[in-house]
This record gives sequence, C-alpha cells and structure tokens, in this order.
Amino acid sequence: MSIKKEKKTELIKKYARKESDTGSPEVQIALLTERINMLLKHLKDNRKDHHSRRGLLMLVGHRKRLMNYLNRKNLKRYSSLASSLGLKK
Repeated sequence: MSIKKEKKTELIKKYARKESDTGSPEVQIALLTERINMLLKHLKDNRKDHHSRRGLLMLVGHRKRLMNYLNRKNLKRYSSLASSLGLKK
C-alpha cells in the first residue's frame, strides 16, 4: 500500500520547511502518518492480516522515534506538527 503521487506531493508541500525539502522530520512524520492511516483502514477489513499488522507496528515505532527526536530538538515545531496531524502530544 503506497501513497498516491498527488497526495504525497501535497503532503510534502504542506509540511516542507523550504522549497526542495523532502527529508525533514515534519515531512517524514506526515508521510508515515498517511501510510499508517491507510494500513488502519486495510486492517479493519482484513483482521487476520498479521504481516500488515507487523508492518503497521514498525511504522508506528518509526514515527514515534521521529516525534521524540523532534521533541528534543524543537518543542515548538513538535507541538505544531502534532496538533496539525491530530496526534497526541
């Protein structure tokens, strides 16, 4: 399950810190959140798909590590990102 190209470019434009930014924590977290939401929808229909469940848990862990990094480096950016994506602080 991948993100459509249009949706991905839209997310990158929204959360990028500068024009050609694709690797900042904000962009990475936004893309991971989109993939997590897609997997959650998939798992609601396919409850016994344990391979996708493991992938989901790995993505959630990766997003958590990136959020912790952003929290340590810049609390203001962390708070604004968490509120815009609807994540817990």
